[in-house]
Amino acid sequence: MSLPNDRIIYLDYAATTPVDPRVAEKMSACLTQDGCFANPASSHRPGREARARVEHARAQLAALIGAEPRELIFTSGATESNNLAIAGAAHFHQHRGRHLITSRSEHKAVVDVFKRLEEEGFEVTWLAPDAQGHISRDQLVQALREDTILVSLMWVNNEIGVEQEIEAMAAETRRRGILFHVDAAQAVGKRPINLSQVPVDLLSLSGHKFYGPKGVGALYLRRRPRARVSPLMLGGGQERGLRSGTLATHQLVGLGEAAHLAAAELDEEMGRLKVWREQLLSHLLTLPGAALNSTSAQGVPGIVNLRFEGIHGEALVAALDPYVAVSSGSACTSAVVEPSYVLRALGLSEAQAEASLRISFGRFSNWDELSAAADRIEQVVRRLHSLSPRGQSDSGPTALSG
Repeated sequence: MSLPNDRIIYLDYAATTPVDPRVAEKMSACLTQDGCFANPASSHRPGREARARVEHARAQLAALIGAEPRELIFTSGATESNNLAIAGAAHFHQHRGRHLITSRSEHKAVVDVFKRLEEEGFEVTWLAPDAQGHISRDQLVQALREDTILVSLMWVNNEIGVEQEIEAMAAETRRRGILFHVDAAQAVGKRPINLSQVPVDLLSLSGHKFYGPKGVGALYLRRRPRARVSPLMLGGGQERGLRSGTLATHQLVGLGEAAHLAAAELDEEMGRLKVWREQLLSHLLTLPGAALNSTSAQGVPGIVNLRFEGIHGEALVAALDPYVAVSSGSACTSAVVEPSYVLRALGLSEAQAEASLRISFGRFSNWDELSAAADRIEQVVRRLHSLSPRGQSDSGPTALSG
């Protein structure tokens, strides 16, 4: 399958999704003088109208995850929500204990908060995932202590797409009266979530991961039993005093509409992506040195992470650009490319982690694009392997040299 050379095939949906046009249309009605642009905290009629739209969005988001609208605090996204949940809960409940639990494969927005808390004197247990990326219920139970006050684990991993046993682990923490926070940035809108049935206490999400705008998200705080946190930002007292700042009506309306569409289209969308995932892998896994970084059946279908041993992932990404937009298995911090700590936590060697590629697709993908991308990946992989006939050499994966 081939597409026009000027057509960019976007396969980095796990990084961010395009805003759905239906979402953008709702947002545009809240921006200009002719629209609903007023401050939702204002008491005049335009302010009340804006507030009504904000609360409608809150109800739409609550419906998607099985929550009550008043259990949602709007934030700028999952990074802020993670910080508020983890640091806020640790500080509020430190009189009960100073032991915290998370895993080595969490997002940096979680990992770095726990590292800061360690610097403050909290003790953190870092659970190690197995080769498939799973943290077991038994692992968690063995790590729990009398002074444990918070557990934080992600629902779906952002690099490999594997799901954790959140339901089972939430039941264990609830039984012991320990707060359970879940980073659900890669889960909301991509798998069913019903918090009326799953006893999670705090849950973070981001709008731009499910076709809403960037810069907006939410933190779920359970009301019964009540999950309490200390605020990180002070000011006008918006969002029950937990997140001060003027509410961005247009962004929240977009978040609500994205949630509404996700709820309506989730089953059909996930079924389509599952079929495409299998077709894509049937092609790519025939290539030299190809291997999946997690073969777990527990995962969202739109994220595929595989390696081509003997080839540097960044070299592959560069060779595919600008025709195919994907990401490598590496994290780039301060312009220094390092092997993915998530893949290293799974037991992969540094060379294997460096040889990895993440392909993620979603609502606006189609099979013609995926097929064309697979063909181009095959061409590049075979070309790079021809530069290093021995494949995985003593010096590590092959990189482009010009």
